[in-house]
Amino acid sequence: MTIKVSFQAPSKQKFLCLGVFEDNHFPESTQTWDKTLKGILKEAIQGSKFKGQYGQMLPITLEKGNKVVLIGLGKKEDQNEKQWQKIGSAVLTALESSPTGEGAVEIHSLKKAEDDQVAANMALGALLKSWRFEKYFTKKKPEELFSVKKLTILTPDPKAAEKVFKLLEAVAEGVFFTRTIVTEPANVINPETLAKAAESLKKDGVKVEVISQKDLKKMGANAILGVGQGSITDPRLVVMQWNGGSKGEAPLAIVGKGVTFDTGGISIKPANNMEEMKYDMAGAAVVMGLMKSLALRKAKVNVVGVTPLVENMPSGSAQRPGDVVKSLSGQTIEILNTDAEGRLILADALWYAQDRFKPKLMVDLATLTGAIVISLGTERAGLFATDDDLAKKLYRAGDDVGELLWRQPLDEVYDKDINSDIADVKNITSGRGAQAITAAKFLQRFTNQVPWAHLDIAGVTWAAKDLPLAAKGATAFGVRLLDRFILDNYEKK
Repeated sequence: MTIKVSFQAPSKQKFLCLGVFEDNHFPESTQTWDKTLKGILKEAIQGSKFKGQYGQMLPITLEKGNKVVLIGLGKKEDQNEKQWQKIGSAVLTALESSPTGEGAVEIHSLKKAEDDQVAANMALGALLKSWRFEKYFTKKKPEELFSVKKLTILTPDPKAAEKVFKLLEAVAEGVFFTRTIVTEPANVINPETLAKAAESLKKDGVKVEVISQKDLKKMGANAILGVGQGSITDPRLVVMQWNGGSKGEAPLAIVGKGVTFDTGGISIKPANNMEEMKYDMAGAAVVMGLMKSLALRKAKVNVVGVTPLVENMPSGSAQRPGDVVKSLSGQTIEILNTDAEGRLILADALWYAQDRFKPKLMVDLATLTGAIVISLGTERAGLFATDDDLAKKLYRAGDDVGELLWRQPLDEVYDKDINSDIADVKNITSGRGAQAITAAKFLQRFTNQVPWAHLDIAGVTWAAKDLPLAAKGATAFGVRLLDRFILDNYEKK
């Protein structure tokens, strides 16, 4: 469930949120309301511990059941789009106490800030935080579910704010698409149904192809087939194209790991927390959400999304440790651990993307290693890149939207750790060190010199607690980052 957001000029409201800077300085919009209310706001602050710090709230009950909630904006110099989005999220939290589930916010005339940008980004923050997955509840009472229905943004120029928000809302739709399919259980999302989810993007203008198991065999995509051979659901390779740029211009290629459930295969995982492996397809889901966002906002760029979809299961037909497969690239791979499966399916997908589409660059996303979580925790995703300029652009885009990256090394010295005694490459190292790096080095062997970056999103895909712009659960980390990366660097202006 998500809220409805609308924009209108300042007006009287039953439930109103207003902003206050740190040390209780009022922006112009709040000053105007305080004069109208004959100094009630300043009086209420004086009798409280409220200091205008970011995240603070002060509810004030007025006559006739009207209510004002003061929202801490933090320091004046900290105001930017990320902060406005977080303020929008705080407004949403305040609205949860509204008896009607509706309310308004008026925060504008901020120093060095465009009113339309402030309003639109507050709306985006509230919208992103409002997403909930309530599909399978059958006994919860309505008041126990998400209760906020509508947020009205009061701004001097509603039409200008709505124009800015329209593009941001398109990105939010891609985020929600990703969060939904990542949250669905593995008995609902498998390679077949996830491919159908991708096909739903056709209505938005995305060209979608689903390559079947039969055709994968003809192609020689044995790394994908090997991972999926233990499941009763056949693997697929989904190819999505958004052609909003110049005809014939080389596209950007975005590749996402799509393991709809990962038991580990014969190298089976421990039972504890294995249910979390339903989101091992988050990389693919991010690519699908990105393609939706690009289509909805009519992005002026050519982008191809490639997602290999498999289910990694143990069975009599499952791939074994010690097996050797010949990948789509022609390189042979020794499988030492069937739980290192994501890099196998990405190997074929990366090769397919560069060979068929001759892209300007490739970026892949994958919940690839637990090692990256040990290294970076849940605050940043790992960034590996063969091109410094590409790495800088991705890092900057992540910083701009608050989806943070941290670059990791790709030194050649790590390459020898994945040399096999009986094949071209093995899928894991012999030791425990540098596992996120050697996984990236494995992928690099299938990029064929195309500028390439790998985002290991294992630690940031699922939130164990509420985040500023996401409720507990699926985050869709990567959709907004890649959308900004493309918008700032590759779209026709």
